[in-house]
Amino acid sequence: MDLPEQHRSPDDRLRLLIERIERLEEEKKGIGDDIKDVYGEAKASGYDAKIMRQIVRLRKMRPDDRRDMEAVLETYKNALGID
Repeated sequence: MDLPEQHRSPDDRLRLLIERIERLEEEKKGIGDDIKDVYGEAKASGYDAKIMRQIVRLRKMRPDDRRDMEAVLETYKNALGID
């Protein structure tokens, strides 16, 4: 049984925090593996996983930030003579 936080020693609190971090790191690794599997499935179905990753990144952005980034990208491309 865990003691209420105010009755735990600093060492116990630290140990519990470290254990929580370790559990979360394991969960994160599992989720990362699941995401990798989905990209593999997409690739096996003929989709371009690299482009899908870019789309996911773009969808995370706010529309204004995405428009700003695309405008700067166009400016750079034009300056370098890239179509």
